[in-house]
Amino acid sequence: MATLKPGSMLLGTTRPEELRAWYVKALAPEFTGEGAIDLGGFLLVIDGRDDVEAKNNQPGRVIINFHVEDFDAIEAQLNAAGVEWVSIEDREKGKFGTFADLDGNYLQIIQWK
Repeated sequence: MATLKPGSMLLGTTRPEELRAWYVKALAPEFTGEGAIDLGGFLLVIDGRDDVEAKNNQPGRVIINFHVEDFDAIEAQLNAAGVEWVSIEDREKGKFGTFADLDGNYLQIIQWK
């Protein structure tokens, strides 16, 4: 049996242009292309959908995690982009920062110990 490797994720929204601009500003400020946003080889596809609500009412159901080497530097980058922090915690296994996108979806940065 083969182990599958994730290559991309589709994020449905009622406002694709605005959400895509937020993701580029927050996560990939040097990205200049069109279409899918390249997040280090993992592609984020943002698509307009009419079968989703404008705000995610269960944001903890799926959380995109980013493993980082320098939590403080990434936190500063995200603060400069104006992200909305849900929590920042030092835990036994590392430092976790949870934030929300414009639709209320949760993302995390994690610096493992």
